[in-house]
Amino acid sequence: MSEPSSWVLKHAEYIPEGSDILDLACGAGRHARLFLMSGHYVTAVDKNIDALDDLTDFPGAEIIQADLEDGSPFPLSGKKFGGIIVTNYLYRPLLPLLTGLLIPDGALIYETFMIGNEKFGRPKNPDFLLKSQELLRHYSPHLRVQSYEETTTAEPNPAAVQRICAVNSL
Repeated sequence: MSEPSSWVLKHAEYIPEGSDILDLACGAGRHARLFLMSGHYVTAVDKNIDALDDLTDFPGAEIIQADLEDGSPFPLSGKKFGGIIVTNYLYRPLLPLLTGLLIPDGALIYETFMIGNEKFGRPKNPDFLLKSQELLRHYSPHLRVQSYEETTTAEPNPAAVQRICAVNSL
């Protein structure tokens, strides 16, 4: 299993201690595991949850299998989280929903690919690549931005990424 994102590790301190965490489009659950081991209750959501079998009976873990892009009702309406983690995933219709899922002082930590990534590999489709400052433009009116960057990373693989950490405290 891959290591947690350095961006997530760097900004985890903004998540209120002991609060519930949402790992959205969690993949193999690297961040769900990180926060479970830190004593948080974690809701991990993904279309394919096979890689999360070992967490099914783990105390504090809620695993939800959901296709976030098939038009089904969003599975987390009415829930609130102290931290929302999204990495390597973009489905624009979900962006406006995330702010409403945060408790006061809850933190959104989001990191995904942006335009320019096509020269490094997948994803290449612009539907899955953020435009310049897209996360900043979307979240700065609603959340207090703690950190934001657009950069090219070398590790774990070369990629053009955009990332934000923002807190629900406006």
